[in-house]
Amino acid sequence: MKLYINRIIMLEKNYYGNSLQDWGISLLIIAGGVVLCQIILLVNRMVIQRITKRSKIRYDAIFFKTVEKPVLWSILLAAGWVACKRLEMDGSLRVFLMQSCRVLAVLNVTWFIARFAVAVVEESLFRGKKTRQKETLVHPHLFPLVRRTLLILIWVIGGVTALGEAGIKVGSLWGTLGIGGIALALAAQDTVKNILGGVTIFIDRPFRIGDVILFDAVEGTVEDIGLRSTRIRTYDKRLVVIPNYKLTDVSVMNITSEPARRVVVTLGLTYDTRYEQMKNALTLLGHIPQTVPEVNEKDLAATFSEYGDSALQITFIYFIRKQADIRETISNVNFEILRSFGEAGLNFAFPTQTVYLEGNRKETGV
Repeated sequence: MKLYINRIIMLEKNYYGNSLQDWGISLLIIAGGVVLCQIILLVNRMVIQRITKRSKIRYDAIFFKTVEKPVLWSILLAAGWVACKRLEMDGSLRVFLMQSCRVLAVLNVTWFIARFAVAVVEESLFRGKKTRQKETLVHPHLFPLVRRTLLILIWVIGGVTALGEAGIKVGSLWGTLGIGGIALALAAQDTVKNILGGVTIFIDRPFRIGDVILFDAVEGTVEDIGLRSTRIRTYDKRLVVIPNYKLTDVSVMNITSEPARRVVVTLGLTYDTRYEQMKNALTLLGHIPQTVPEVNEKDLAATFSEYGDSALQITFIYFIRKQADIRETISNVNFEILRSFGEAGLNFAFPTQTVYLEGNRKETGV
């Protein structure tokens, strides 16, 4: 009996303004919050997330996955708030703890919004379409910029709101941020122009990495598209770095996107070529796709175009298939023309001039 009374007295004895029983109950509240977190974590991962994975709605799975940790921290904060509120403590300490709980609650909500917003943007614009083996709505290289911008915006709003909960007047802070943003924008005009140019390239996609483009007499392969500049490797293996805003202000020719390469060849036959031979020459040009398969048999054009100063001019237009080697195909076509015209007895002309002498009527070829 005496021992029981001593235990009761010990429980009722004050420690830092609270009995041992009150301290124990507060600790049990925090421990209960921890246990509840483990139960929610287990149910979410073993039941809810397995159900949402089979759902046709993608965003419910994103929600339950991103809300998991913020909910756990909310339970711990709520348990800590209840445990502290029921204890007797100094007024200033109580105010500090209550403000700290409100600030942490605002930051926790901001954390959830940031996680959920980034996951939704990634799923909607970048990952979702790709998983169904289609092109993404926005170029994947744009995601780091979108993610960083979104996180900065959300955390700035959440941080300022948390400062307001801490008792700090945020009206002047918003004004300072606005003035600072204007000053920063004015100081970084070129950088902003390049970033906006990079965003335009990522969204419009006039060209991609690996494409051959022609820009202001610079022709080469695109090696990298950054937020500030684009790197092009020219045919002489030199690396050219072009600011993005320049690529959005002028015309850029995407050579890779062409369905076929158009080639125009001008041939000159000697003036002693007969009518039948000229017709045969056009027929031979029309049969070139049969011997050079890289040449598209459609859209061929071979015409007797004009009477030149020293030759009968033939204009031959053909298209090289997209996947073919352009230089090799042109060479093969030229070889085939040389072979077939030679076998048909067709002679190519070269620049000549005939001089008539009035005295003895002799003709001299120069």
